[in-house]
Formats: sequence, structure tokens, C-alpha cells
Amino acid sequence: MENIEDYRKAGKIAAQALEFAKSLVKPGISLLEVCEKTEEKIKELGGELAFPVQISLNDTAAHFCPDADDNIILKDQIISIDIGVHINGFIGDNAATVDLSNKHKDLVKASREALDNAISIIKPGITLGEIGKTIQDTITKYGFAPVRNLSGHGLDEYNIHTTPTIPNYDNKDTTILEQGTIIAIEPFASAGAGIIYESSNPTIFQLAGKKPVRSIITRQVLKEINSYNGLPFCRRHLVKKFGLPKTSFALRELKTLGILREYPPLIDKSHGLVSQAEHTILITKDGCEILTKA
Repeated sequence: MENIEDYRKAGKIAAQALEFAKSLVKPGISLLEVCEKTEEKIKELGGELAFPVQISLNDTAAHFCPDADDNIILKDQIISIDIGVHINGFIGDNAATVDLSNKHKDLVKASREALDNAISIIKPGITLGEIGKTIQDTITKYGFAPVRNLSGHGLDEYNIHTTPTIPNYDNKDTTILEQGTIIAIEPFASAGAGIIYESSNPTIFQLAGKKPVRSIITRQVLKEINSYNGLPFCRRHLVKKFGLPKTSFALRELKTLGILREYPPLIDKSHGLVSQAEHTILITKDGCEILTKA
């Protein structure tokens, strides 16, 4: 398969970065420090960010990325770490959950075991609904709910969310997986509603189109954003380069122009704790290859 070695390298770096991030997660460290040290590690290993390191706490399932002035300190939270790395645009995406309270081992185990069980049945010809059923059965066995409106996804060049959509419950989808497809399987287990909603104060964004920009400030910031090749970015990275006033001005203008997509934190509807697990895999002739292995 063309570009498979780039996928493999990206997957390996993503896996190493995830293990590194998990090693940092201890009571007393700041969430910002974990993110920034992990992003530095990715660069040291020869990778580029497919999206900013995301660390979501407790009832937040995904899409939390700290700002430059974030002051959250880790203590006894449920911590979901989601890391994406690309090599020449080809992406490895993986995630894991750490329970610093030591009170929610089954919740962490539910999403991890759901991931493992889903991978165990992957082969050409398997349907998306069968994968979703395996994930749902595993998570509900532990007394939790799969998050139904979050899903796994296909991966492509400079594209972290493409077809197919891999459900986390049995949605009866009869679409089959074919050899050579690269997907991220991403179960979320919830102690609450198993439905998430978009909250406020997004810090992650993505350029969603092109339009003429009048402001010199916005053009400067936009040049940097264009260097991400359409991949998501966070406000913190822009603030480091341009400062907060210029960054805020540019993001407001891009939003007004309708070419800025926002990704606010995703929170469980009843504020139940959420765990996450994820691997990127390649569908092979007889089964699959896990690409995000350290």
C-alpha cells in the first residue's frame, strides 16, 4: 500500500508520545505542562502534530486543549489523552485514559477492553454494525453506556475524520470494511448518559474554506494557519507566535467570514465520567495491523 510506511512511522511516534504523556500524568503537574512536553516529544521523535494534544477531564469526553494561561492542576481526575501525529500528512491517532483517583478502574477497563475486542474481530468483510455491537456489548457488560454520538473514523492524507464512521453501538450499518482501509477505532465509555453535547469556549479550530481577508493582522495569522495544511490547530500555538490580542482579532475575523470551524469541549449530557481508548489500524488480507504500537 502506498504511503504505508509513513502511516507506520506516524503510528509508532503517536504510541510513544501517548506512553510518554501517561508517564507525566501525576498529581501536582499542570495539564498545560503535560500537553506542551508531549508536543515537544512528538517533534523530538520526528513527527508533526496531526492535531494539538488533547487532555479531557472527568465528564469531558474530547476536544479539550489548554490555553496558554491555563492553570488546571491534575490531582484525582479521570484523564483522557488523545494524540495524533502525522508524517507527510499520513496520520496515527491513539488515546488512553488514566484514573488518578484509583476509584474508576472498571470505567477505564470498559473502553480499553471494548477497543481490544473490536480489533479482535476486524477483517475484510466485517460490517460497521458488527464492530459497534462488539463495542456496545463490552461497555454495557461493565454497567456503563457507550457514547453513541461519538465514533471512530477513517484516516486519510491531512484528514483526521473521513469515511467510514465506526460506531460505538450497534447501529445496524451493513457497510463492510475492505482490505487496505485505515481506520481509528475509538470507544468511549460513560458512567452517565452516553450522549455528549458541545459546550462553550472552544480552543481548537480548523480552517473550513478560503475567502479574501482584508486585515494585515489576520493575513499574518492566516499564513501560519495555512501551514497546518487543513489540520486542526489550537489558540495556544498562535498566541505563542503572535500574542493574544492579534490571535483573538484574527480568529474573530475568520469566524465572521465563516471559514473557521470551532471544536468546543464535548461533555456528557448528565455529567457522568467518561473514559476513552483508541488505536489506528490497517485492514489486512486476513485481519488487521495495529499501527499505533510503541
